[in-house]
Amino acid sequence: MSGTKPIPVTKPMVWEAYKKVKANGGSAGIDGESLKQFEENLPNNLYKLWNRLSSGSYFPPPVKEVEIPKADGKTRKLGIPTVGDRVAQMVVKDYLEPRKEAIFHEDSYGYRPNKSAHDALRKARRNCWLYNWVIYIDIKGFFDNIDHEKLLLAIDKHVSEKWAKMYIVRWLTAPVQKANNEMVHKQGKGTPQGGVISPLLANLFLHYAFDQWLTKYFNGVKFERYADDIVIHCKSEEQARYVLERLRKRMQECKLELHPEKTKLVYCKDHKRTGDYELVKFDFLGFTFKPRSSKTKDGHLFLGFDLAISVKSGKRILETLKQTHFHRWTSATIESIAAELNPQLKGWINYYGKFRPSAMSFIFRCFHRRLIKWVMNRYKSLRNKLKKAHEFLYNIQKSKPNLFASWQHETVTGLKLTKAV
Repeated sequence: MSGTKPIPVTKPMVWEAYKKVKANGGSAGIDGESLKQFEENLPNNLYKLWNRLSSGSYFPPPVKEVEIPKADGKTRKLGIPTVGDRVAQMVVKDYLEPRKEAIFHEDSYGYRPNKSAHDALRKARRNCWLYNWVIYIDIKGFFDNIDHEKLLLAIDKHVSEKWAKMYIVRWLTAPVQKANNEMVHKQGKGTPQGGVISPLLANLFLHYAFDQWLTKYFNGVKFERYADDIVIHCKSEEQARYVLERLRKRMQECKLELHPEKTKLVYCKDHKRTGDYELVKFDFLGFTFKPRSSKTKDGHLFLGFDLAISVKSGKRILETLKQTHFHRWTSATIESIAAELNPQLKGWINYYGKFRPSAMSFIFRCFHRRLIKWVMNRYKSLRNKLKKAHEFLYNIQKSKPNLFASWQHETVTGLKLTKAV
């Protein structure tokens, strides 16, 4: 039946796209329909979506804009498409992605199959050992400022199907509904950060705006790029300043701007590189790279340049735990608290514990103190009795050492609760 349609979007393509959207989760778009509500009439919803996509009559609804608080007190704007539109975007993304993967640079890591943030961090760590200087790049409002005309030039080069380009243009020009219900129409730039197809389009744009350009004109430097988070490695301060100057001009040519405050030159100071410079650290993907005490294989200490969870990331984790108010869950059992919190704890450990896991110790100390608060709130006999509450929790940990993900992780070796406060 799908063969009679003018566009080669099949029912299996829509089904596979839906399964990926379901796995990713996400909130409701402008229509207020959650993933659960979408699934209540799943066969009909997917059939209508396939019918419209395959006939060329699909038009995306407006994107819902939400503001996410940032660590610096400012907000980051995210665009939330409807569930159905996320499925439609996934169909086209899955169709186009394999051919894009064939051209993308090996040091582009963001939102690509078989590549991860840990891969980018591992490569950045190695390059910081080999190169003396880092240029940390922050592109000001990147997703809001992607130029449609230049993006479509890149799309024309790699997408021959008119129907795929037609849908991309419709997504690029879909209006955005702000929090005050104002409907804003784009003026030839921007793709919502939060859209399913946006990362693929962003990678394609930066493939030409940055990756290919840097490789062509500065093949002696190295870089890692995760979407619009970029680290460039240079041999000398002179080279770093020259590359940065040229890059500013390149971004202007592409109608983008480097953030004047967040873009910076960093000296990778260690026991061999002893120059005196103001900036010797930078943050990348939630980790801080800076001079740190390290050990050789035979146990000798030396000053290395290495990464660990950033203070900013640690504060964000603690704030998330604080906002749960689990120390007030007086009707809950400790087992139910563990069941509720362990998915997040495991996620943080798996991501931030990949490099220098001991740096997470302060997070788990705070978490344990909050658990003790729960004990004192939960049991009247232990209220305001810190030492006894501590011993109570110690006995639970002794009998159930795997109850909380933080208790079984190596980062809390030496943090095990003891009988004495």
